[in-house]
Amino acid sequence: MPIVCGVKFRGSGKVYYFSPGDIEDLTVNDHVVVETVRGKELAQVAMPRRQVGDGEIVGELKPILRHATTADLLDSWRFRRQEAEAVAECGEQIARLSLPMRIVSAEYNYDGSRLTFFFTSDQRVDFRELVRALARVFKTRIELRQIGVRDEAKIVGGLGKCGRPVCCATWLTGFCPVSIRMAKQQGLPLSPMEISGLCGRLLCCLGYENDYYREVKERLPKVGRTITTPYGTGKVIRVSVVAESVIVLLEDGSTVEVTEEQLAARAQSVPEERPRGQDSKARSLATRGSSSPSAKRRGGKTKIAGKVPSDAQSSRRHRESLKTGTQTVEYQGRPREKGGESAGGRAGRAKSSARPSGASRLGHTSSGQGESRRSKRKQRRQGRESSPRQSRPRGRPPKTRERRSQEQGTRGSERPESA
Repeated sequence: MPIVCGVKFRGSGKVYYFSPGDIEDLTVNDHVVVETVRGKELAQVAMPRRQVGDGEIVGELKPILRHATTADLLDSWRFRRQEAEAVAECGEQIARLSLPMRIVSAEYNYDGSRLTFFFTSDQRVDFRELVRALARVFKTRIELRQIGVRDEAKIVGGLGKCGRPVCCATWLTGFCPVSIRMAKQQGLPLSPMEISGLCGRLLCCLGYENDYYREVKERLPKVGRTITTPYGTGKVIRVSVVAESVIVLLEDGSTVEVTEEQLAARAQSVPEERPRGQDSKARSLATRGSSSPSAKRRGGKTKIAGKVPSDAQSSRRHRESLKTGTQTVEYQGRPREKGGESAGGRAGRAKSSARPSGASRLGHTSSGQGESRRSKRKQRRQGRESSPRQSRPRGRPPKTRERRSQEQGTRGSERPESA
């Protein structure tokens, strides 16, 4: 694993890894000169030497050249004092050339070999003429870099809505994505003036507590849900994430605040409810009883809950069945004896015995009459199949002259003679 040393540059809280090489006496807050993609830069040690994994190194690992001398620090301080004059001169040149851009700041290199200007613009700007004009004035290498509104707020600084210096200018090392959903999650007003920072974008601090708000809201009941509290049943009208409690509107119109601990204790004290449908199914099975085989064959059922005979009636019928050697059950409201014969069955057998012999159940016709009818139907069907069908013309046939004269004569003959 490579050995690195963390340094940070002027105006940046982010730590970058550099290779210390053979330099051993590197301590925190030491000033060093490092090699970057833009040339030599003055930096400050923020992390001592240590080993890191290959996955933590992004890009090529640049070296630390040497310790910064006193002359380097004096030159850096002297050129820093000239940056304000450079910003004023650049603003005059921008006004002379009428360019759609606004200068934010200027930054000299520690030895004055490079001067970088930072500006903002809503469109792409052709600043080649401006670069030539500034090079003639400052006699050094000129760079112009366009930045966004958040980087502008980071460079300029200021006080936020909380009354403290803005985070990006003090300790924030990078800009994390912030969305309007975070403001909704925390119950903040969605007015742009309320949730926007100095840069005009959403406040960076919306993302600081977003994970905590999401975790607490997952544990607490949502707004509009009906819950059971120690004070009664009510509806949740507000969730307080900071207090980790909910405001409940009870049935009598009063509101109470219930904490998460009270809701958990209430949930443990309430017994587990059986799923809906199991209790009614168990009751129906207990009260239905078993239907007799004869009742199932005939489509009937034994008497169930609501019409069950009393204990006295059951004992009396049981004693009678012991005397007669039969057992009585309830079948469609009429007593029926197992092993015996019901009154309806005896009457039906007597009626069937009174019928003439050979009578069938359907129509009570004899077998001879049925056979003769079947033979007649068969003969008619054979006759229809043997005779050819005559084609019948469709529609009304046209009337000929003879037929019309016949009809007129017939109508005339039917008229009564005049007196």
